[in-house]
Amino acid sequence: MATSHADVEKGAGARRKEAGKVPSPLYPQHEGEREWVPWIVPVFLVANITVFVLTMYANNCPVQTPARSGKCVARFLHRFSFQPLRENPLLGPSSATLQKMGALVWDKVVHEHQGWRLITCIWLHAGVLHLVANMLSLIFIGLRLEQQFGYVRIGAIYLLSGLGGSVLSSLFIRNHISVGASGALFGLLGAMLSELLTNWTIYTNKIAAVITLLFVIAVNLALGILPHVNNFAHIGGFLTGFLLGFVLLMRPHFGWMERYSLPSGSPCSSKKYLVYQWILLAVATALVIVGFAVGMTMLFRGENANDSCHWCHYLSCVPTSKWTCAN
Repeated sequence: MATSHADVEKGAGARRKEAGKVPSPLYPQHEGEREWVPWIVPVFLVANITVFVLTMYANNCPVQTPARSGKCVARFLHRFSFQPLRENPLLGPSSATLQKMGALVWDKVVHEHQGWRLITCIWLHAGVLHLVANMLSLIFIGLRLEQQFGYVRIGAIYLLSGLGGSVLSSLFIRNHISVGASGALFGLLGAMLSELLTNWTIYTNKIAAVITLLFVIAVNLALGILPHVNNFAHIGGFLTGFLLGFVLLMRPHFGWMERYSLPSGSPCSSKKYLVYQWILLAVATALVIVGFAVGMTMLFRGENANDSCHWCHYLSCVPTSKWTCAN
């Protein structure tokens, strides 16, 4: 009977200890942590949709598109109808309208000192299909992250990752306009990965979580080598978010957090964060600062990053017998 009682006590203790861990990076809060009510991600969602509606209003396809260019799509929408499919297959405005609304154009940023385009381009989308894909990603990724970490940190990662994607894009792409929230969204993916790594001790199923996340990131980056997709914005956003995750998403380690599930008076770790977490934070902070400083300096000096990396253009488009990367 004593053995059975001991087994029961041992099992209860093990369950209590396991309760201190989080099943995976995408699921419940750790016991004792605050769960935030997300509002910044819904604001970003509404802002992106509003900007697209305003862009379509300014586009006014029936008035501004010559008849020789083709018929506007969904003409029953009147001035909100879309450009002819051969001009914009994503169901959206013309390139000229996107430029007028703040699309990223290297020449205007460097020679006309319109650096604000590095930010405004994040809120523009090339079409309904582009907008829907990005907003669904924002909902699935952003809401959970904001619930876990709050609006300040997730908002900062989103905006700075978008900027990082714009800077890297401008360094490698000069002859095309760029729009979209993809860089900011890849920043959230990068932050999810670094958050898992820096908070390694509090998660169960670590390897499965890493493999799943790496697979999602790899698939999305692989799709970026298709024509008409700006993979440099994806890569720049991902790298920025990955580094910022170490800086902004550091959480107390398991030994500290398990005090919530231990009986009163039980010993627990006195250190809230581990040494490796502080090292990762310091290194990531330095890399973010240096990266933005070097990138901005190169950009506004008008330097072409392709001159220093002759193969890097393949990161954004790989030519095949089916398509070319010229346009």
